[in-house]
Amino acid sequence: MAKTFRRGTHPPTHKRYQDFPLNDFKVPDKLYVSLSQHIGAPAKAVVSVGDSVKEGQLIGEAAGFVSANIFAPVSGTVSAIVKLPTANGGEADHIVIDNDFRYEKSFLPILSDPTKEQIVERIREAGIVGMGGACFPTHVKFSPNKPVDTLIVNGAECEPYITCDCRLLLECAGEFLRGVKYEMKALGVEKAFIGIESNKRPVIDLLKKMCPSGISVVSLITKYPQGAEKQLIYSVTRRIVPAGGLPADVGCVVSNVHTAYAVARAIEVGEPLYKRAMTIAGKGVMKRGNFWMRTGVKHSFIYDECRGSVPEEATRKVISGGPMMGFAQATLDATTTKGSSALMFFDKKQTDVSEPTQCISCGRCIQCCPMNLLPKDVDRFILRGNYDEIEKLGVMNCIECGVCSYTCPAKRPLVQSMRLAKKEIKARGAKK
Repeated sequence: MAKTFRRGTHPPTHKRYQDFPLNDFKVPDKLYVSLSQHIGAPAKAVVSVGDSVKEGQLIGEAAGFVSANIFAPVSGTVSAIVKLPTANGGEADHIVIDNDFRYEKSFLPILSDPTKEQIVERIREAGIVGMGGACFPTHVKFSPNKPVDTLIVNGAECEPYITCDCRLLLECAGEFLRGVKYEMKALGVEKAFIGIESNKRPVIDLLKKMCPSGISVVSLITKYPQGAEKQLIYSVTRRIVPAGGLPADVGCVVSNVHTAYAVARAIEVGEPLYKRAMTIAGKGVMKRGNFWMRTGVKHSFIYDECRGSVPEEATRKVISGGPMMGFAQATLDATTTKGSSALMFFDKKQTDVSEPTQCISCGRCIQCCPMNLLPKDVDRFILRGNYDEIEKLGVMNCIECGVCSYTCPAKRPLVQSMRLAKKEIKARGAKK
């Protein structure tokens, strides 16, 4: 029987791209590799202008424990180090590499039957991060300061349109499952669960046939945000992560499908993390589907390659990530990173540009909030600047899933209000 969590919503899934196989995306003449592709301190450049680099060579070194190494996605010459916008609205240094199209490789040594410690160290060396969107350095997650007994692999892929994880599982199931086994060994756990939404029946059937001892596939009801960490843990184990707590507080570690695959590649091939599976979707372009995408590809290049005969004015909105939690792009100068699961090019019909109206107190945002919060009240207090009351409402527990904004008939920018409230409360706490 399929499992799920309390509340949530069910937007149209638009999963037609599940049948589109992974293909290599064209590689541009220049790649702009961000030194900030993860949560934590940006990496520090270890190459200079004029240096020759090989594909897979270290070009940015982690600047602390909560940071991640960065690698060259192609062979070529470093031509500049420039500041460019990031997909989430920030700014970061980018190493510009002129592609020589030789693709000479420089990988890490292959590991045979690695120990627990060697696996964690290889994860760190290879710059592997959580690839579901958060991009938290995986070696930190796999060094918990509390005992854990369960690994949960997030294969829900609950965001509409995104299907790259689904294709990865169908095409690379063997490597993925070996990656899960390596992760289990790194954590010292005997059981792992792979949570997959029921609308991916071919994947569920395939993995159930292939799963080795200790790994179980859990069918999940198709509902958003089924892939959110706390909701996934509850669906699979019925354990409740406390407010302000972490999965390790209930004996769990959550990994992503692509992260497990990247772990297997890093150990068995010595391949560091510099490319990933990515979905391109939306009626604003002609070329859509699932692709192997290297880091450092400008969104403008992707758009030019995919637009085809669609007029430029037809593309009304570009989103990095999914339509629920992704970031709308103010410019196409941002580049692909380790966390780039999707790029959406929406036309007018796919974009709701309705002006927000007054809250009608219908309570839909409260009924659907998976964290049991009161988004409409947070929005009301934001307009009044009453942050003391907002903090009492537990806004710091918001996972920014976007369910409140999606379900609001008045089109209130509720998730933006939640983000603003969290940012202001953190700033006030820092001042104190």
